[in-house]
Formats: sequence, structure tokens, C-alpha cells
Amino acid sequence: MTSPHAPPDEPHTMVPMTDPDPRAAFAAMTKALIPDFRANGGQVTSGPFAGRPVLLLTTTGAKSGQQRLAPVVYSRDGDAYVIVASKGGAPTHPAWYHNLLAKPVVTVEVGGETFEARASVTEGAERDRLFAERVAASPNFAEYQRRTTRVIPVVVLERIR
Repeated sequence: MTSPHAPPDEPHTMVPMTDPDPRAAFAAMTKALIPDFRANGGQVTSGPFAGRPVLLLTTTGAKSGQQRLAPVVYSRDGDAYVIVASKGGAPTHPAWYHNLLAKPVVTVEVGGETFEARASVTEGAERDRLFAERVAASPNFAEYQRRTTRVIPVVVLERIR
């Protein structure tokens, strides 16, 4: 799905807000993405996430205690995986972010493997460096920050050995 406000070569992960029910459209896209990811060794081959570095993040619901699965675009910082709680610049954080604050041990599926990781929210200079790296790789993240008054969190996932 392409935004009229972004460069034509920039891939997009968010459903346009003009959709009659963007949450339903995003849920449908996610539902299709997960089997595609798993069938192709951790690669997404169709839809707006195609060709992008995606991991599947399983968190434990902060209130429900139930397992929650979310596809998330990532980057690397050494051995760690870096994810950004942008929610497309929405005024609220994504549900997965609230869940990992409450229960920071998560499950990560990436590149055909699955492992437990500990999530930590970055702050200050580290957060700014990692966010700038994400913007350099995916300029749409700068637009997400411009759309919201909240500071978009950057989370580091470190494998539990």
C-alpha cells in the first residue's frame, strides 16, 4: 500500500488511514503475512513487507497473559535485533510495546529460527543513534516521528543464551 506523501521507491508497512477500517485491514494483512513468512524461511514474499527485514515477535499480554504475535520490521546492532514502536506515527504505542514493558522476555522468529530474547527500551543517545540508523535505512520512520508528539521508542532484543 503506497502513501501519496512518500517517495515512490519507499516501501510502506502501514495501512492508509483512509481505509474504512484500517485496523481490520492491518489485521488481514498480518494474517496473510505470518504463513508467508513461515513458509519461506523467515522471508516475506508478498504484500507491503515483501523484501523487508521482518521478524515475528511473540509477547505475553500485559493484562490477558495470552501469547500475542506481531510482525515487526527490524535492523541489527551487533548481535542484537532492533525494533521501533512507531505504529505508523499514531498517538499511542503499539500493543506489543506495552506487553514487553510488562514482560520483557519475548520469543523471536527470524531467518528460519526461533529463540527467546530479552527486550530493553533504549534511552538518550543510544535511542537517538538507533532511531537515526533506522531513518537512514527507511526514511518513512522520520515521517512517523513527525506525525506524533510521543517519542517513538526503540527496543533492543538480545538473545537469551
